[in-house]
Amino acid sequence: MNRRKFLRSSVFTMGALTLAQQKILAALAIDPWKITMLRKGVGIFSEKGGTIGFLIGKDDLVVVDTQFPDQSKHLITELKKMSTNPFKLLINTHHHGDHTSGNIAFKDLVPHVLAHTNSKANQERVAKEKKTEADQLYPDQTFGDTWCEKVGKEEICLHYFGAAHTNGDSLVQFRKANVVHMGDLVFNRRHPFVDRSAGANIKNWITVLDKAVEKFNKKTIYIFGHAGTGFEVTGSKDDVIAFRNYLAAVLVFVAAEIKAGKTKADILKATEIPGAAEWKGDGIERPLGAAYDELTTP
Repeated sequence: MNRRKFLRSSVFTMGALTLAQQKILAALAIDPWKITMLRKGVGIFSEKGGTIGFLIGKDDLVVVDTQFPDQSKHLITELKKMSTNPFKLLINTHHHGDHTSGNIAFKDLVPHVLAHTNSKANQERVAKEKKTEADQLYPDQTFGDTWCEKVGKEEICLHYFGAAHTNGDSLVQFRKANVVHMGDLVFNRRHPFVDRSAGANIKNWITVLDKAVEKFNKKTIYIFGHAGTGFEVTGSKDDVIAFRNYLAAVLVFVAAEIKAGKTKADILKATEIPGAAEWKGDGIERPLGAAYDELTTP
């Protein structure tokens, strides 16, 4: 018997428990994941890792990112409850494990996995380095700058605007629904991971976000890879601009500290970034260290 079934059974059979104890057990039995529908069949799944997006089309299912194997199994189970349609396509916004480790759960379920060319190369490289090749389901389709395909009444387009969080970040646009999955191109009020080992570039990341704001409109719903405590993994153009301004503030602050003669160790002691008060909590050393390396590397 799995944990959830055991807890549910316990609630109904342990009559000797107090009402308060029963409420605690019932709360523990609630599914740890959350599904939120956005527009026209497009929704998100949240549990552990980068936010998953999906489309329940007239005839097919499309999934964007996969978190980890257990989380993808939960997603698959829930989508099968919502639709009898087959899986048509799995898209990866980039290669990081909290977005692609769950790919393997879709083996034999989905005919194609799609990602940017650099994302596939990064996934293969990291898997070889970590000796996890057997746990991977790699993309079998890749694109360079733009890819579009109709799925029922929806049209899905992938856009690549250059190096940012990595050198292989895709923006996944559901055109009819006017929803765009940004992957980890936006950390909503949370300090980001900047993967310089995979070609990340903060200066160009700012340019990528400028292009996104220019391309999409004020009514676009954006899906973010991660969010800080108390903030959502979906948002508006204003949230994208806020993160863009945060990245700019990081570069300005670190550049000024370098000019003042501060060492990298000194800079990493900072507890906040001037002009970005909403970005709090752990992880500030990630963007600060990456900015220092970017600004001091020829």
